Amino acid sequence: MRRVHKTCAKQNFLLASAVVLLLAGCSSTTAPGQPDAATPTTPAEQTQPAPANAVPNQPAKNAPQPSADQKPDEAPKPSTEPAKGPATKPAQKPAKAPSSYADLPDLEVVAEPESITVLVNKQRQLPDDYEPTDLEFPNVPYLLPEKSVKRQMRKEAAAALEQLFAAAKKDGIALAGVSAYRPHSYQKALFERYVKQDGLEKARTYSAVPGTSEHETGLAIDVSGIDGKCAATSCFAGTKEAKWLAEHAQEYGFIIRYPEGKDAITGYIYEPWHLRYVGNEVAQAISEKHITLEEYFGVVPVSSEK
Repeated sequence: MRRVHKTCAKQNFLLASAVVLLLAGCSSTTAPGQPDAATPTTPAEQTQPAPANAVPNQPAKNAPQPSADQKPDEAPKPSTEPAKGPATKPAQKPAKAPSSYADLPDLEVVAEPESITVLVNKQRQLPDDYEPTDLEFPNVPYLLPEKSVKRQMRKEAAAALEQLFAAAKKDGIALAGVSAYRPHSYQKALFERYVKQDGLEKARTYSAVPGTSEHETGLAIDVSGIDGKCAATSCFAGTKEAKWLAEHAQEYGFIIRYPEGKDAITGYIYEPWHLRYVGNEVAQAISEKHITLEEYFGVVPVSSEK
């Protein structure tokens, strides 16, 4: 009887253990395959439902794309360049005014510099190596030292100047030469001095760029009264000497090369002291019509602004 009792007791114990295990499984509220309720989830671990039209494994439409040298698992680096606005052209700087005669446009070189009627102005220049071959010293009073090269004129012009001075003396007008022929090197030094003093633009209204000076032709001369007052200056206008020259210079083949009110054509201010020899026929025609040498030849006017 004792053996049967032990067997039954053992069976009862096994049965009770099975019941306990069964009851423990039935009391759990977590569904199979789900995380335990006691383990919290973070927002990063939560997933959002994909849009109905989303394409699997495709990046968002506006998502930044990796650069060519970026590894696939690296996030694109933010740009450090400032945002660019609409493309605009930089403001253009105004054209710089020339500061030296070397910066001026190339001029037309005259074909016949030895002609008595050669036209030299701000648009037409003598060849750089031109030098008259028939220079002489006219026998007239000068304000210059004796034998100065600036006393010289070409042979025909020198003879005409002697006649002009003699005629003026008969009328009680005593004239003196101020400056006639100027070598190219002298004109260059003179003009550069004026540019340094007054600037290029102003200097060009009363002095010639080297190669464009009539004095280099040997056919031009500046004159004054014998006392030298107002020599080659604006106060010479209105003097008895200036009035006589305006009335009689053309009789001897000379013209007032830069007459009053014609600076827009000649390019120079009024110079009643500047005589230019062109020969009797041309001088008479220019005087009668009250025109300039440019107008006589019908060339394009030379602006004093250029």
